[in-house]
Amino acid sequence: MLKSIRSHKAKKLFAAILVAVMMLSLTAPMASAQEVSSDNASPRSSGVRIYLDGKEILSGQSRLINSVTYVPLRAFSEIVGADSISWSDSTKTALVKKGGVDIYVRDGGYYVSALGRYFYSPEKILNIEGRLFVPVRAIAAPFCINVGWDGATRSVILTSTSDKLKSASEFYNSKDLYWLSRIISAESAGEVLEGQIAVGNVVLNRRDSHQYPNTIYGVIFDKKGGTQFTPVAIGTIYRTPSESSVIAAKICLEGYSISDEILFFMNPRISTSNWISKNRPFAFSIGNHDFYK
Repeated sequence: MLKSIRSHKAKKLFAAILVAVMMLSLTAPMASAQEVSSDNASPRSSGVRIYLDGKEILSGQSRLINSVTYVPLRAFSEIVGADSISWSDSTKTALVKKGGVDIYVRDGGYYVSALGRYFYSPEKILNIEGRLFVPVRAIAAPFCINVGWDGATRSVILTSTSDKLKSASEFYNSKDLYWLSRIISAESAGEVLEGQIAVGNVVLNRRDSHQYPNTIYGVIFDKKGGTQFTPVAIGTIYRTPSESSVIAAKICLEGYSISDEILFFMNPRISTSNWISKNRPFAFSIGNHDFYK
């Protein structure tokens, strides 16, 4: 009888302990995103050192996310002499002013803009624990700061210049912008920005190839072997381009390239010819378009 009572008490004790463990597991706080994130996307310090004109800056504040070095916007802007920094909560955009230049940085955006120009990064601008972090190349550009990389020391090397940022009207060739934005819009207005940039890259890669005319206009209206672009044949090339297409064209004219090798693209869902897919090496797909070398 005594043995039975002890056995019963032991079972009750075990059950109580089991319930307590289960309750603890349910109420214990979950690990934060910071604690479980990969090394690639960790919001912790990157281990990358940042040097401006030979002096280390932002010690321990940079972030390395998907192989892109990020810097905190406010701290970086203050170091390079910004006059003021403000924030619009309604548009989630920071405005940095320096020497008459307004620099716009939007949380979640893929570019920094200033004087009508657009400086792109394939990795978007991030809000990390209430601080805006920007890819270093994108934010250095409007300040006319050159960016280099020392792989041996894992260091970003920034060099100030005496240059003043040129406005869009000064920097872009108006004819090139006019036609490039129109072909991008006519071919890919509904695509994501990256896809629109890739279409622009195809045009510029052809311009730089000895196989095609050496101007943007010449490439678009090239009829060697037949009309090269459908919008030229059906007239949609003359429509007013979308805002995103103009931005994509400007990003291309800033020198950003997803690939220097792509020379063709097609939408396999609506294409009436499969010559490209049968005769050219496939590169990648973005949205509805397949790109070929």
